[in-house]
Amino acid sequence: MKLRATFAIALLLAVTTVPARTQTKGRWSEQKANDWYAQQPWLVGANFIPSNAINELVMFQAATFDPAINDHELGLAESIGMNTARVFLQDQLWQQDPEGFKKRLDTFLGIAAKHHIRPLLVLFDSCWETNPHLGPQHPPIPGVHNSGWVQSPGKQRLLDHSVEPELKAYVEGVVGAFASDPRILGWDVWNEPDNKGGDKAADEAAKVKRVNELLPKAFEWARSAHPSQPLTSGVWQGDWSNPATESETTKIQLAESDVISFHNYGWPEEFEARIKELQRLHRPIICTEYMARGAGSTFDGSLPIAKRYNVGAINWGLVAGQTQTYLPWDSWDRPYTVSQPTVWFHEVFRNDGTPYRQHEVDLIRELTGRGTPMAEVGTGTDRNVGQ
Repeated sequence: MKLRATFAIALLLAVTTVPARTQTKGRWSEQKANDWYAQQPWLVGANFIPSNAINELVMFQAATFDPAINDHELGLAESIGMNTARVFLQDQLWQQDPEGFKKRLDTFLGIAAKHHIRPLLVLFDSCWETNPHLGPQHPPIPGVHNSGWVQSPGKQRLLDHSVEPELKAYVEGVVGAFASDPRILGWDVWNEPDNKGGDKAADEAAKVKRVNELLPKAFEWARSAHPSQPLTSGVWQGDWSNPATESETTKIQLAESDVISFHNYGWPEEFEARIKELQRLHRPIICTEYMARGAGSTFDGSLPIAKRYNVGAINWGLVAGQTQTYLPWDSWDRPYTVSQPTVWFHEVFRNDGTPYRQHEVDLIRELTGRGTPMAEVGTGTDRNVGQ
């Protein structure tokens, strides 16, 4: 009897100490996630914002939403074999005009579908401008990488607990509106949640604490809409090989995500090592940010590795434009106003639609087995960008 009692206690302890990531209510099982992934083609795409938009507000606000440029530039993506795109939304767009925002997002999804591209839609983002506002946005700061990107929600809305119902309504509303839409690949619930972005160092602890409170709720809000698409949030820093060393934010991301996503801007050896760290989770893996030439992350180095491991690959940037992300990160401290960088950091195409490196687009076509050269190059809004 004593032996049986001891065994029963041990069994009970084993059940109650299963890691939290296996117990998340509503999370897809490993089998469901892998079955879903088996039905997908190899996913290759870019983080997409049209070249005439400095941030996601300009991309989707009624006054500046531009179907024509989205059509042209997603056509460039299709021409080189891309079949997905990571696209950032913003909570204030929903707060301002839910019906109008849904209509514009529906139009965008129709354009993407025309080009056989299924977007991964990002709901929240902790990077860059801390207090975004609707309406006209400032012009790009000369020589500076991504000088106008905005967070969602910004610091003020994030830390104000009374705003939480608005954030819940946004997630439930936008996911609910498109929960069964086959044009959408999935939902990226929160981009780099614990990134301090443009926040002051003194404010970072409070921000991360609040993010860790909201992140599981955001997954719950999204799941309450019963989406047919998977949910994810990309891990981007720390050691993922040992749960004991993971940050609280990373633990939440890995416990909640139906499919695993990650960011890596390192050399090919690091990129491969990161994939191996995540394979222990036995779920599909998608790299939702990579390719920063000056940091050692290139199509030539990372994309063949992604294909070998059947990992989806979504690079940062498509067409050079208002975000100026062809400039390197060091431009935050040393703006490139007099001289240009030796090599572009991000982006695949110049503003006039010609490839930055022909070899890269040829490689993407070769590895994906998709895409055809554009019959003719369209016109851009500013032929001098990145020249």
